[in-house]
Amino acid sequence: MPPETRGDGAFLRRVLIVAAVGALALLLWSLVDVLLLVFGAVLLAVLLRALAEPIAHRTPLSDGWALAAVTIALAVGIGLAGWLFGAEVRAQVAELAERLPEAWRTLQERLGASDLGQQLVGRAEDAAPRAGSVVSGLASVLTSLVGGLADLLLIVVGGLYLAAQPGLYRRGMLLLLPGDGPRERIAGALDASAAALRLWLLGQLVAMAFLFVLTGLGLWSIGLPAALALALLAGLAQFVPLIGPILAAIPALLIALSEGWQIALWTLLLYVAIQQVESNLITPLVQRQAVSLPPAVTLFAVVAFGLLFGPLGVLFATPLAVVVMVALKKLWVRETLGEKTDVPGEASLD
Repeated sequence: MPPETRGDGAFLRRVLIVAAVGALALLLWSLVDVLLLVFGAVLLAVLLRALAEPIAHRTPLSDGWALAAVTIALAVGIGLAGWLFGAEVRAQVAELAERLPEAWRTLQERLGASDLGQQLVGRAEDAAPRAGSVVSGLASVLTSLVGGLADLLLIVVGGLYLAAQPGLYRRGMLLLLPGDGPRERIAGALDASAAALRLWLLGQLVAMAFLFVLTGLGLWSIGLPAALALALLAGLAQFVPLIGPILAAIPALLIALSEGWQIALWTLLLYVAIQQVESNLITPLVQRQAVSLPPAVTLFAVVAFGLLFGPLGVLFATPLAVVVMVALKKLWVRETLGEKTDVPGEASLD
């Protein structure tokens, strides 16, 4: 075969490879919502395995039976909590939804009583499209959490399947890679990512529980209406660090303003104090055994993934950032550049 023919054949193969990679990238981008749901199922599977493995190690139960015991215990616990507090939470959520528009009107009336207030109201109305987009984005996130039953069911079922046979899906993913070298590197990155996600999830659950309890007790002591619903919102919002707690404080402040300036001041001081306790006491204690991200990385991850993927991107921004950080440190900094660096979660694999 002439050299020119061989050169044309090699060039054609490169073009086909580039076209195939581009087509695959477009396909994955079109399926990004499905991939985010898969990631949610992975998070649930990691959490279930983190709870089940200590039981399997400390009891005669096998891995499968330990996982079944954890799943049943969680289902019973959630059902019992819904039976004990469900009616109260539903009533307070309904009260919260009814009070928020009235609280906003009260705030506008009070601000409108002064020249400065009128200027602030005018600027708020001018910024309404931007504020509305932020509020609608938050509403979309909350709607996805509360009303997206189909997506939630998919995540739960997928998470159970993944938790039951994690090795099967791990091996299937690695078989798609060519050669033992790339498979070994990606396998190490997958294991480190799973360990890092486990530590991060456990740390977040502890922080969320602390915030729920502290906020509930504080709002109850102040006498603010719908304290349980507002505390539940604060605890859930902690899943999106930095931005979530700030957004969760807005409904509480609006309702407090409708009750009076003194109640509003106490509410503001309460949320500031809780955030100080969370950031300076709870988070450092939790992060000794968990995975932490620098605050700036967390903030820009929430913004970036939110712009790219919408509400689901905001919801999963921090765990996605954990996976990206593990991949960069292990595959690029350590194995490609040859630099020494600590990989989150890797120490727990020893």
